[in-house]
Amino acid sequence: MIPKEILEKILRIDITTNRLVTDVFAGAYHSVFKGRGMEFDEVREYQPGDDIRSIDWNVTARTGAPHVKKYVEERELTVMILVDASASVHFASTNQMKNKLAAEIAAVLAFAAIRNNDKVGLLMFTDGPELFIPPKKGKTHVLRVVREILYFKPQAKATNLPLVLEHLTKVVRRRSTVFIISDFLDPNPGFLRKSMRVANQHHDLIAISLTDPREVDLPDCGLIELEDAESGAKMVVDTSHDVLRKVYHTKALDRIKERNRLFDIIGMDHIDISTDVPYTKALAGFFAQRRRRLSR
Repeated sequence: MIPKEILEKILRIDITTNRLVTDVFAGAYHSVFKGRGMEFDEVREYQPGDDIRSIDWNVTARTGAPHVKKYVEERELTVMILVDASASVHFASTNQMKNKLAAEIAAVLAFAAIRNNDKVGLLMFTDGPELFIPPKKGKTHVLRVVREILYFKPQAKATNLPLVLEHLTKVVRRRSTVFIISDFLDPNPGFLRKSMRVANQHHDLIAISLTDPREVDLPDCGLIELEDAESGAKMVVDTSHDVLRKVYHTKALDRIKERNRLFDIIGMDHIDISTDVPYTKALAGFFAQRRRRLSR
């Protein structure tokens, strides 16, 4: 039995995200994510009138009779939403937890996808894949996806995105649009670069990075205990020291710059979202930027 509070959250997200999709994102999504053109269908014997440029010379040589490749228009996409469920996303210094924000963003993308007649799948992960829902169409399916994100209880605390991406390429063979919603606090940036590069060759990866303001700036509030959510390591620091707060801020910005540089090197689109700022502006900006790039 799903708790009443989860059902209420699902209903609230359903209403909120449907309104956003209708008013803001439906047209933008369709203009950016649509069929990729022509998809291979079959090889058959040549018939008078066939374009000779479509002849499959390997099959022709093997059979002794001319054969041609046939293609069909690819009208629908497969959209995979990968959601980080590790301990570091269960954090908030504002009124918005990172994991709850991830659920709402995932819902917006999922509802936009089904309005475009696309299939939507879900992969929840920590230090490995924990829950996989195969891509399907329909609002009932999308509501299940939202429910699972909200109700999901992870088995592990750490993050291992390279392992998750390797799993993705095995279970999702068809080229898909893949949104990765995470704080990207992965301890192995070298492995992450390699795995993302490989996965991006198979799919269209888009990173949605979530950041809480306290992960960038420490308040001046005296002695506090900081704990790494994934490793459990603790440290007491005196936040009244200006130098310490500046070092913390500088290191946080360097980490964000390095993360975004990684995305740029791989050729991945990425969206930076802070939990204290409405995500709609960032998503709308991403759609507009991608539309301009595709229209060149």
